[in-house]
Amino acid sequence: MKQNGQIVAVYSRKSRFTGKGESIGNQVEMCREYIRSHFGEPAAHSCTVFEDEGFSGGNLKRPAFQRMLEGVRRGEFRAVVVYRLDRVSRNISDFASLVEELGRLNVAFISIREQFDTGSPMGRAMMYIISVFSQLERETIAERIRDNMHELAKTGRWLGGNTPTGYTSESVSYMTLDGKTRKLCRLKLLPEEAETVKTIFDLYSRKNSLTAVETELLQRQLKTKRGKDFTRFGIKGILENPVYMVADTGALEYFRSRGVTVYAPPDAFDGKRGIMAYNRTDQEKGSAAVCLPMEEWIVSVGQHPGLIASAQWIQVQEALARNGSSAYRSPRKNGALLTGLLFCGCGSRMYPKLTGSSQNSGIPNHTYVCKRKERTRKADCSCPNASGSALDGAVWGEIQKLRPHAPTLVKQLEKSRHLCSEAAQGWESQCQRLGEALEGNEKKLESLLDAISLPQTPETKQRIARRMEELEQANGQLHRRIAALRKMLAACRLSPEEWETLRGTLTAFDRCAAKMPVEEKRQTLRLAVQKVIWDGSSATLVLAGARMTGKNADKM
Repeated sequence: MKQNGQIVAVYSRKSRFTGKGESIGNQVEMCREYIRSHFGEPAAHSCTVFEDEGFSGGNLKRPAFQRMLEGVRRGEFRAVVVYRLDRVSRNISDFASLVEELGRLNVAFISIREQFDTGSPMGRAMMYIISVFSQLERETIAERIRDNMHELAKTGRWLGGNTPTGYTSESVSYMTLDGKTRKLCRLKLLPEEAETVKTIFDLYSRKNSLTAVETELLQRQLKTKRGKDFTRFGIKGILENPVYMVADTGALEYFRSRGVTVYAPPDAFDGKRGIMAYNRTDQEKGSAAVCLPMEEWIVSVGQHPGLIASAQWIQVQEALARNGSSAYRSPRKNGALLTGLLFCGCGSRMYPKLTGSSQNSGIPNHTYVCKRKERTRKADCSCPNASGSALDGAVWGEIQKLRPHAPTLVKQLEKSRHLCSEAAQGWESQCQRLGEALEGNEKKLESLLDAISLPQTPETKQRIARRMEELEQANGQLHRRIAALRKMLAACRLSPEEWETLRGTLTAFDRCAAKMPVEEKRQTLRLAVQKVIWDGSSATLVLAGARMTGKNADKM
């Protein structure tokens, strides 16, 4: 966006033409007079006027107003002047959002009648007051939504989104007390997937380890709903989901003991149906979804069959909590040079694993292990581990042999810098597109929030809630993709000083190689090496930009 221009925008609106009173012409003339006295005659003469005749102030969907807003976003205006605040909007939330955006774009907002000027301290104070009212409105809407969720919970219906493993959704009709026919969605059992869920719970009850369950499922070649291998994170998500728990007296006592309000009578816990838990996650605008404490859940009895007895489900939760507190954490620092570069002959990555012993220098010893071999307990790969210190030393020794070719490495550095720059531009564009999609989804969610807070039929509320959940899930995916892109951008963005440091290091590589610390060696390897392939007894070194055949693939 370019810097704000010197032009002042004037906006006027009137619901209908009357030819008297605060007509559009009168509004514009009073705004011009204000601009003339505060900004000067040239500003009054060159100001751009936007007029909407016959449009209500209930929302911002007005053609001239939207054109003005687009100009503001392009940086064409230094200020927006109106005769009175309600000429912009009578909706506090819309008005607060507009003022917030103008402030972010460094564009002043001025209302002549109320003496509201965000360029002054008093004007900014007024903006904060408006924001407080806007926050109050949002919280009131959120409270109404929660009340609606309570009512929906009493029905035990499925509100939409990705169905859990073991179930699909189906639409069913029912008769209301006033004799009307309505529809709702509920979960329907998928027998084959349900058996997989039972297997996961049984395996964890016996093995007490997510990794062990993952290995067993890989060996049995059991797949997820989308046909992929199960991961520990996916398995944990299934184990923690109360949808599988049978609604019996044990489940009712468990939730009550955890401070959860249950929206179902005790006789509904008949030992046949499953549990529906709403409000399990929360997602603030601009952040990923987080799990809410159990006492904030909205729990009811669903219309689907339960799969796991409450005693087993509760036992699994206790085991997960114990194992989570003592779970293994990989060390943040180690002496491994080939992390991210080393691959097994089977095609899987190899990662460093500490052995428990240390070198004379005090650096922990490590070995490289094939990830697939580890996950499948040698069922799909039995390649021997690689000695970390030996393989690191051998690879670094080969790199040191490139000392006579320092000019070639410098040329490769410049090529890498150019490629990084091109890649960064593409990632920036992707981030912008994803951000626009995210912003669009947020606007849709805000509209749905307004809609669900109004009187609606149960069927309409269900459809709105289902659409909201779909948008929340889509936003979660967008946030994750944007975060990944930004991480890649951060990794490839080196300042000119950092590039020159690398260039100097390569130029004087023969003098620096032996004294480089581990982190600098890693950077050098990533510059010069594309990948290292381990076949169990020897390694193939593939230089950056090279193919795996010919002189560039050196066997060690």
